[in-house]
Amino acid sequence: MKILVVGSGGREHALAWKLAQSERSQTVFVAPGNGGTDLHPHLKNLAITDPLALAEFALQEKIGITVVGPEVPLAAGIVNIFREKGLKIFGPTKEAAQLESSKDFAKSFMQRHGIPTAEYQTFSELQAAHAYIDLKGAPIVVKADGLAAGKGVVVAMTLEEAHAAVDMMLSDNKLGDAGARVVVEEFLSGEEASFIVMVDGKNVLALATSQDHKRLLDHDQGPNTGGMGAYSPAPIVTPELHARVMREIIQPTVQGMAKDGIVFTGFLYAGLMIDEAGNPKTLEFNCRMGDPETQPIMARLKTDLLTVMEHAVNGSLDSIELDWDRRTALGVVLAAEGYPDTPVKGADITGIPAESADCISFHAGTTLAGGKLSVTGGRVLCVVGLGDSVKAAQKQAYDAVDKIRFKGAQYRKDIGWRALHRKH
Repeated sequence: MKILVVGSGGREHALAWKLAQSERSQTVFVAPGNGGTDLHPHLKNLAITDPLALAEFALQEKIGITVVGPEVPLAAGIVNIFREKGLKIFGPTKEAAQLESSKDFAKSFMQRHGIPTAEYQTFSELQAAHAYIDLKGAPIVVKADGLAAGKGVVVAMTLEEAHAAVDMMLSDNKLGDAGARVVVEEFLSGEEASFIVMVDGKNVLALATSQDHKRLLDHDQGPNTGGMGAYSPAPIVTPELHARVMREIIQPTVQGMAKDGIVFTGFLYAGLMIDEAGNPKTLEFNCRMGDPETQPIMARLKTDLLTVMEHAVNGSLDSIELDWDRRTALGVVLAAEGYPDTPVKGADITGIPAESADCISFHAGTTLAGGKLSVTGGRVLCVVGLGDSVKAAQKQAYDAVDKIRFKGAQYRKDIGWRALHRKH
């Protein structure tokens, strides 16, 4: 079977890498792909990004299944376009993708269906937003309503920061249309976890738990990023908490969407905040796999992903169970110099170790030209180590990271610290 994976990041490299392992996969096209997918013998990069052109390609090449990685094509309605042409594609429709593409849509949806989340209000008028911030005090969270590539959330620890964030979005128009409305919500404290499931419209299949590290620097300091590393499983998500999240958050979301006349299919990612008493609240929804969570999750998945995807597009996810590697997988992101604000592109990359049973390097912001790899984006690589403990997985990953060279490379040295802290 020919398969198409849409996207160019580390998440897409990991999905394509896993799909290519299926005995039934013939060619996995990655559109547009990156240097890592270019190097893989069973993956083929495709220089097309327009959803309509991709649908035409899928028809011509008789693509069996398309899997969408990033949020932008989903928000643009790629699933609607493919389905209109009778093509099998896994992802949410444009209407369902509003759970991610509009923070206000997601918050009012959660309020309407009784899904636990932070108290909030939405503003498009500057003075009203400032007045609400003064009323509520800090810490407080300011979010751009639309898609802002991971840069639309400001966790303001002071009133000054909160007011500056509102000004940046609403009056300075720094985020364009994405920041034309802002959601201001209460600050939730606790530990974050990523809860990702697959939905076929009615059935839900949970993936392995994971935890992401959002801040740029060690000890969760520095600016927010798209994610500097992740590990799976996440010890904070106990079997009891898992059952509770399915019951209180995931199932009501899938049922609530159906009730609202928007059937949800695709990956559903609930970003959770778990307080000290173990109560989960929903910080946000994504309508796709997380990045960098996908990389360690795919490294642990033993079940044939193509078979899983077929069940997902055929509405039969209830008839499959997933088999996971018992080991911990831990991924460390190497980012470009200047990331997250102004990533420096063009540096040559050397020293990436060959893939082994204990270590895989997934590419994101890389390109291959004339046999040389170079940096083309903010997050460059995600190096995943596997081991019998968090510490062992961490050692595998960092031993590989130590061998990789590119000018200005930056990465955190403490990925997995919360899990290690929890053990002792």
